[in-house]
Amino acid sequence: MSERGERTAHSGGPVLLGVRHHGPGSARAVRAALEQCTPSAVLIEGPPEADELVPLAAQEGMRPPVALLAHAQDDPGRAAFWPLAEFSPEWVAMRWALAHDVPVRFIDLPAAHSLAWGDDEATADGETADEPPADAGTENEAPANEAPANEATANGAKRDGETGGQEDASRAEVRIDPIGVLAGAAGYDDAERWWEDVIEHRGSGGGGGRGDGGAGADALAPFAALAEAMGALRETYGDGGHDRDPVREAHMRLRLRAARREFGDDVAVVCGAWHLPALAQRTTMTADRQLLKGLPKVKTAVTWVPWTHQRLSRRSGYGAGIASPGWYGHLFSAPDRPVERWLTKVAGLLRAEDYAVSSAHVIEAVRLAEGLATVRGRPLAGLTELDDAVRAVMGDGTDAPSSLIHDRLVVGEVLGEVREDAPAVPLQRDIARSQRTLRLKPEALERELELDLRKETDAGRSRLLHRLRLLGIPWGEPTRSRGSTGTFRETWRLRWEPELSVRVAEAGIWGTTVLAAATAKAVSEAAGAGGLAEVTALAERCLLAGLPDALPVVMRTLSDRAALDADVGHLAQALPALVRSVRYGDVRGTDAAALREVATGLAERVFVGLPPACLGLDADGAAEMRGHLDATHQAVGLLGRPEGERRSEGQPLRARWAGVLRAVSERESVPGLLRGRATRLLLDDGELGDGGAERLMGLALSPGTPPSDAAGWIEGFVGGGDGGMLLVHDARLLALVDGWLTGVPDAAFTDVLPLLRRTFAEFETGVRRTLGELVRRGPATAPRHPAGDAPEAAAPGFGPGLDRDRAAAVLPTLRMLLGIGQHGFGDEQPDPSRPADDLTGART
Repeated sequence: MSERGERTAHSGGPVLLGVRHHGPGSARAVRAALEQCTPSAVLIEGPPEADELVPLAAQEGMRPPVALLAHAQDDPGRAAFWPLAEFSPEWVAMRWALAHDVPVRFIDLPAAHSLAWGDDEATADGETADEPPADAGTENEAPANEAPANEATANGAKRDGETGGQEDASRAEVRIDPIGVLAGAAGYDDAERWWEDVIEHRGSGGGGGRGDGGAGADALAPFAALAEAMGALRETYGDGGHDRDPVREAHMRLRLRAARREFGDDVAVVCGAWHLPALAQRTTMTADRQLLKGLPKVKTAVTWVPWTHQRLSRRSGYGAGIASPGWYGHLFSAPDRPVERWLTKVAGLLRAEDYAVSSAHVIEAVRLAEGLATVRGRPLAGLTELDDAVRAVMGDGTDAPSSLIHDRLVVGEVLGEVREDAPAVPLQRDIARSQRTLRLKPEALERELELDLRKETDAGRSRLLHRLRLLGIPWGEPTRSRGSTGTFRETWRLRWEPELSVRVAEAGIWGTTVLAAATAKAVSEAAGAGGLAEVTALAERCLLAGLPDALPVVMRTLSDRAALDADVGHLAQALPALVRSVRYGDVRGTDAAALREVATGLAERVFVGLPPACLGLDADGAAEMRGHLDATHQAVGLLGRPEGERRSEGQPLRARWAGVLRAVSERESVPGLLRGRATRLLLDDGELGDGGAERLMGLALSPGTPPSDAAGWIEGFVGGGDGGMLLVHDARLLALVDGWLTGVPDAAFTDVLPLLRRTFAEFETGVRRTLGELVRRGPATAPRHPAGDAPEAAAPGFGPGLDRDRAAAVLPTLRMLLGIGQHGFGDEQPDPSRPADDLTGART
């Protein structure tokens, strides 16, 4: 029989190929059917606006997974994706048609209607870019607020239908799973396993990915059987699975009629299997047009965008998703022996992660997987059998490698590629140019990027990433560096997600280049910013992003807001970001004079308002003010650091801040937490002098001070994790704390205990152990100075005292390491007969 005869013998008209989206078995079957039928045109379920983009699929530079992206031109955030993988039947049909010069047409409801339709149904179509709703291959066709079902239908959809066999007139609608129904009828309790055994694994045994059927096999028979099954299901459960299905299917029928008039009856239709009965249904053109009458419409733009295997995964929220994109891709592409090739991939991955896996492990795992498949009656070992084999043979009976294999291989880390000449907004093209220039390639796998801002390329990368974040395109997120903490270092965590393409389209309203768009966005945010802290943070972001045209506008707004804001808390919150901006300006070569002037004025206002703001605060207010105190102290330390030409202005600023801390530390009406913290900051800066800390601690822990206030003072003084070492090395302070604690009345002890536990719990275990040992020993006997009768202070817990002669022996080596002699700081060699006073080698 001729090829045309084989086709018409089954259908008598257009060939209807019902598929499950992203199914390698369906893709192989579609390719075999097209080879057998050689249709004059191929019709595919998808948005008709994408017809002009089809030729790009056959050109170099297009590597799946990719997706068709449609968005409303006046509202780019209202968007939808149509993902396609290498093993998607639609992609295979498209590539076959292009290779054989056969026209391709998309026949689903236009995106212009489906995107606009979401508004009328109160759906969240505009959010499909972030949280794809459950639907069959066309993500925008189902409301995003509908919960996805557990399993996919024959075309990847989750359908609403009516329960069969119910005599109740209401016949409440339920969400059905056609694959689950067919699997149950076949005696399977796992729908996915049934689908793999019947579809995906057939023809994948010894022949692997060949699976196109042997010589003389009828490639259309599986599709006829599937169409019959779908017809029976729709008769039982109703035709209207989703309320949009009748409209979509009416449009498909109209497009099919138009294609038959243009190309004849020998056309092939590739669509979700659920739609097969509706496309074969005999209806009038008038009835179909009536269903489409009055649909809302928006102006749309369509393009290709890269996609990822993670976003094809069902666990990402994609309704037409599959559980194992990487495994399905392997089944589709493996030329033969898919089990052996898969376990070889697993072995290579585990070896790269330092697992001891040999060739013998692979051989034994293959034997075990095939044996399990035989025992379980499966035509080919599936993921269940392969996982069991890997766990038993390569994982020594543990699940340790399972998550690694699942993420890297079962799901996969593939990011598709799209040609540069694909339609795109100008901003997208500028981003692509910047990525090429800076050698910063988008990747689906999350990775860390270390930048040295002293290098031109790294500085450009930093500016690009900061500009994209300002535009709401979070390709990279800054993170704490594990290495240097200098301002010339930055660490980023990068990961490209398909949804960022929608963010780029949204940001296109601000400009055609990244620099212009980021500048316009910053100026707009400055005008609408609320509090002072927001404007300060925006100034920092402008400096990081290198936006010289936006920074003056932001600085004027900042000066105006700072002059009107009298809240010390707001001023203290804004100061650190502004000071960081001054320092970033130094390392990035930016003129930060204006920033420094505003920051200095802001600091002066904090100095004036902070002491009165500390009065009469409750516990929560004191804790919040303590954060402002620490932040201001750190900011003043950076801003007032005397460097170069700023030496004259730096020291007075820090001196004035020290005066503010003294006022806070000595005022009795200030909560103990703040007085203790101010005392500690003064002590760390060397502003208290001999006995200053002991005097303030003695006053705070005197019998007349309420125990709760004294406990707060201790928390402020030694809290933060590093205060324990202060007590370890200063016996006098430890003795004061110990004496106060032993004198706390029993009635008040239970009140102060939670505060003390919170304070001392921040210390490291070794510090707490040392403090306990020092308290247990009690006061140590101080040794006498070798040159006189005066006792020499001993280091608590570290022996009887300092042996100066032994210390003098290490001074030459220490001076050489520190380079003291090289700079002229005392070249005198140590004399062992005299005790050393300091590292300069001076002798007493």
